[in-house]
Amino acid sequence: MVAVVPTSAPSLDDVFKALADPTRRAVVERLGVGPASTTELARPFHMALPSFSQHLDVLERTGLVTSNKQGRVRMYRLTPAPLERAGTWLEAQRDHWNRRLDQLDHHLMTMKEPR
Repeated sequence: MVAVVPTSAPSLDDVFKALADPTRRAVVERLGVGPASTTELARPFHMALPSFSQHLDVLERTGLVTSNKQGRVRMYRLTPAPLERAGTWLEAQRDHWNRRLDQLDHHLMTMKEPR
């Protein structure tokens, strides 16, 4: 049995909202190592399993993870595409602001030079 995968790509806003929570970020980091069961993912957190499962649901709805059931165990895997989109956006922002800061630096240096 395979979990339902979103039919449309989640928005960048949805991805950042999902990653805004430290528990969900930790799950994404853990899944970067490899697939894991719900129980294994929940182990480091001090919360009830239903509460933890809500975090997994958010990650799955945004397409950051996928799951499938193997017998009685639900296994989760990281889906890198939404992270890559977020990384691409962040890199573009970094490039933009580095250029702007370089322009500001150049402008300030020309103001400082004697005329």
